[in-house]
Amino acid sequence: MTTRAYGDRLIASVAACAWAPLALTALTAAGGCVVALALPASMAAAVDAAVTGGDALLATVRLAFLLGATALVDIVSAIAGAAYSASAAGSLRMRLANRLLAVNIVEAGRFPTGELVNRLVSNAATTASVPMTLIGAGSGLVTSVGGVVALFTIDWRVGAAFLTGVPLALVVMRVFVSGVSGLYDRSQAAQGRLAARLTETLAGIRTVRAAGTASHETSRVLRPLPDLSAAGHALWRAQARGGWQFTLTLSLIEILVLATAGFGVAEGRLEPGAFLAAAGYTALGLAFAGLTETLMGVAHGRSAARRLCQVFALPVLPSGTVPLAAGPGVLSFRGVTVIREGGPLLDDICLEIPAGAMTAVVGPSGAGKTTLALLAGRLTDPDRGEVLLDGQCLADLDLASLRGAVAYAFERPALLGGDLASAIAYGGTVSDLEEIRAAARAAHIDDVIRRLPAGYRTPAAGVWLSGGEIQRLGLARALLRRARLTVLDDATSSLDTVTEAQVTAALRDGSRGRTRLVIAHRPATAARADLVVWLDSGRIRAQGTHRELWRDPAYRALFAAVSNGEKPCPATP
Repeated sequence: MTTRAYGDRLIASVAACAWAPLALTALTAAGGCVVALALPASMAAAVDAAVTGGDALLATVRLAFLLGATALVDIVSAIAGAAYSASAAGSLRMRLANRLLAVNIVEAGRFPTGELVNRLVSNAATTASVPMTLIGAGSGLVTSVGGVVALFTIDWRVGAAFLTGVPLALVVMRVFVSGVSGLYDRSQAAQGRLAARLTETLAGIRTVRAAGTASHETSRVLRPLPDLSAAGHALWRAQARGGWQFTLTLSLIEILVLATAGFGVAEGRLEPGAFLAAAGYTALGLAFAGLTETLMGVAHGRSAARRLCQVFALPVLPSGTVPLAAGPGVLSFRGVTVIREGGPLLDDICLEIPAGAMTAVVGPSGAGKTTLALLAGRLTDPDRGEVLLDGQCLADLDLASLRGAVAYAFERPALLGGDLASAIAYGGTVSDLEEIRAAARAAHIDDVIRRLPAGYRTPAAGVWLSGGEIQRLGLARALLRRARLTVLDDATSSLDTVTEAQVTAALRDGSRGRTRLVIAHRPATAARADLVVWLDSGRIRAQGTHRELWRDPAYRALFAAVSNGEKPCPATP
């Protein structure tokens, strides 16, 4: 099935999620068509009654009723439309967010953060609007056909005059719509690239200011702007061409109809009110001209839906059904291979991490350390081989039970939650403030939090902390979980040597009996570990204690930069 077909299916599923307000919108649209088609005839009857001395009161009451019905339909339609838009866009964004949370974390990295935000916010709303746009198109088409039929009931000559110009109008519409769909794709792709670059720059705004590179970053962020401008100008040119062509064609049709009706009144074939009705039904018949804007909206929405389908196409990590049994925390890698962009990140890794041990993983940049850490808690899956926890394959396990058994601390932890206490307790079952403080003390962040005006109740959003302090909050979160397996992925890279030693000691002594996997860059961290695994080019080069491996000059060279007071891997500013 093509991406276009998947996009259409996505639009249909969005409509099904908010069917009630959408159905009400369709009903009001149908009622609006009936009222609109009855109004010109009622106006004609009122005019004829006034001219011929008929029952003008009844005709006026009928006209007033139709005008009131028009207002009521408009009000209900506006309310139903707003309810549908909120419900449909909200449900689509929720589905998209849930998909992103379920996908393989490595695959999700294919899209920059700003690009995903653009799709989640803008493209989701545009996609959700398509069913409403189609209802508008349907009501416009019905109104147009009804108007033409009414013209024929007035006089076949009047109807024929209208149809004379329709083929030309349809040709103009077809040429216009066929040319704008690709322009919408180009425009939205450029918007996504621009949003991604802007998000990257805002995330590193302190570095930009410190380096004095604001002008350079401005140029980099705006680099997709010429593509966006070109697509926008092309759309405007297409609209301008279509605009004057439509205006000319529709004016020609209107002149033909009114001239024919005028001759009918002059010759006595038609009543004066019929001329007024012909003018009204001509306007309704020309409603098909509005389909151009409608079809542009549909093209825009289908383009947005195709962009969302690219996200929905990302592979998810399917949850198994087997609950995780109790166990000591033995972590095993059996023939594990991970391939990305044509090359192996990890190649045939066979490794067993003992229960309750603290294992350090060392190696140069690009050796596969982070990939190994992601595999340990099944944040990604291997292309070959399997990862086991206490003899159970992670792919077979229920994800909820696995998440409860594995705690992570990352290089740049996200402070999620209302306040700092909630940020430390995030994702766990512990909410007691004393236990949260104990974890913070173990991570050597308690004194920093206490110095803040609101202490542990300080809002997590926007709190001004250093990179090392934020890392210690992430470490406190991992320590609080008391998980069977704790994984530290570069989680101490921003700590000074003394604090890193204190945190590592707390991790070693305060988590005895629980398995710990630590990505290490400092020799002191490796020295405190029970086992050191040395990765090189995606393979295990050696494993043993730090003392045993230290005899190898190449192993000592890994830590030479640290010994000289430099970081082995550049820290993200």
